[in-house]
Amino acid sequence: MDTERHVAAAATAIIGQRVLPGQEREYATWQEDLNAAAAYYPGFLGAETSPPTPLQPDWVVVYRFDSVAHLQAWINSATRQTFLDAGTKYFDGPATQQVVSSCTQALDPLVTVVVTHRVHPHQVDDFLDWQHRMSQEESKFEGFRGTELFRPVEGLQEEWTTLYRYDNAEHLDAWLTSSARQKVLAEGEKFSEFKLHTIDNSFGSWFAFEGNGREAPPPPSGVKTSVAVWVGLYPTVVLLTLALLPLRLPLWIGLLVGNLLSSFVMSFFTMPYYVNPLLRRWLRPPPGEGAARTNLLGLGVVAMVMVFWAAVFYLVTTRFWTLP
Repeated sequence: MDTERHVAAAATAIIGQRVLPGQEREYATWQEDLNAAAAYYPGFLGAETSPPTPLQPDWVVVYRFDSVAHLQAWINSATRQTFLDAGTKYFDGPATQQVVSSCTQALDPLVTVVVTHRVHPHQVDDFLDWQHRMSQEESKFEGFRGTELFRPVEGLQEEWTTLYRYDNAEHLDAWLTSSARQKVLAEGEKFSEFKLHTIDNSFGSWFAFEGNGREAPPPPSGVKTSVAVWVGLYPTVVLLTLALLPLRLPLWIGLLVGNLLSSFVMSFFTMPYYVNPLLRRWLRPPPGEGAARTNLLGLGVVAMVMVFWAAVFYLVTTRFWTLP
């Protein structure tokens, strides 16, 4: 089976779970073990866990399998049920679950909203017309990145599922609170019962650790994410600034050009080839490795690397080259 067919046939389960306060660390360890168990099932392509953010109140887990049948085998497996029975002490209420099949790409590394509707078979045509009007309206809003509509998956999910994406939380909120959306919702009153949750994958494309080229979600700690970006950003910005100095650009143009170049360099070079390999063990520690030891070693590497770059740039800009 070639890659295109393999991806096109993929099935994805998106599971949201509220976790009791104070149980986050235990839940994260339990979820890592559950994801590791899923990897032994036929057709497994990947499992990704995203912790809550101000935009996304739930822990969100995404499972990808090469077919609906293989995904169904995992979702309904005795192994998963045993894990769920053991993990109930961490849960703050029931989980939500959406399944989409023939998904052509991973979740957008920006902001994805998942909406599910239960539609009576006699109302499918009306529902599709209403969804088309909804898509037309939301496409007029700034930051819109597309919509995908998925039919129910027999044996797994009876609801219709819609994914729509925006480039940031502000643009998403503008659509969710708009009068245009309220008007379309009123037109589809008979479809007014739905479930909606948001998946915040900010920084997703900068933190890809999969050896097979698939993207992984951001690290589970926002502090680690910020520090890792800082480790890559400092040398990138300084080197680009030094490279642009001979052009003697005005400050406002220099920053405009420098920021654009920094974005490209960070996305396509610094993060995938420098930061991720350097800090991989700290950002995503192996299961069972102590958090204290991992953090100590990781922060030690960060400190040594940043001292190195600071010393290099000090020597370059004060000893070997005097800045204008």
